[in-house]
Amino acid sequence: MTQNDDDAVAAEPAQPGRKRDHSRDAKILDATLEVLAEVGAAGLTMDIVAARAGAGKATIYRRWTSKTELVIDAVAHMKRNQVDLERLPDTGTLRGDLLGLFKPQSIEEGERKLKIMTGLASLLSQDQTLAEAANAAVVQPWAEAHFALMRRAVERGEISASADIVTLSQVIPSMAAYRTLVQRKPMDLAFLVSMVDGVIMPALRPQPSAVPPDSTGHRPVPITSRVEESPSPRRAASVRRRSKT
Repeated sequence: MTQNDDDAVAAEPAQPGRKRDHSRDAKILDATLEVLAEVGAAGLTMDIVAARAGAGKATIYRRWTSKTELVIDAVAHMKRNQVDLERLPDTGTLRGDLLGLFKPQSIEEGERKLKIMTGLASLLSQDQTLAEAANAAVVQPWAEAHFALMRRAVERGEISASADIVTLSQVIPSMAAYRTLVQRKPMDLAFLVSMVDGVIMPALRPQPSAVPPDSTGHRPVPITSRVEESPSPRRAASVRRRSKT
């Protein structure tokens, strides 16, 4: 079937009074992910997805007006299934909770997900106007989970209430999306640990200005500042020589 035939099906109006059967959506989205992993974005067609899902092509077009829209929704469906906001890790520490979000997977499953994300990246490169929809599908589910964990850490006093958890909750999900969509690398535990220990936890530590003053009313001077203020041995010797002349 040609692209014109696809457009004709897409233009077909839904029957008046006919309600959308949401129970079939998950099956169609799962079929889309299977096809995308097998043949990539270029090989995916509505005909193949319809056949895999056991649905009519017109039925799919009544739900999704284009292949790209269908793929984005399928990826969003996959991401929502990966993180359960009602059952987030609760280890007692933010670091433990963030690392607890990682779910080990087989090599085969990792390769499948990477192929799916590669297919999405291929479609996005053709239509940059879909970036916002892709962000909502790929980044937001995980950002919401990170925000919930950080808010819990604030409530138990582990991190400051002034911490910008809205921004920081977006960091790892955004970097993970860049890693898979642009670098075409899988999201592994080593990457997650490096982000948590090298970026998130340091960013959440109180800054010197946030450290409360001591009993004399002075704030402790950071160690780095003390080092910078101390002259080097060579400089100190030079100063002593000048003082003798």
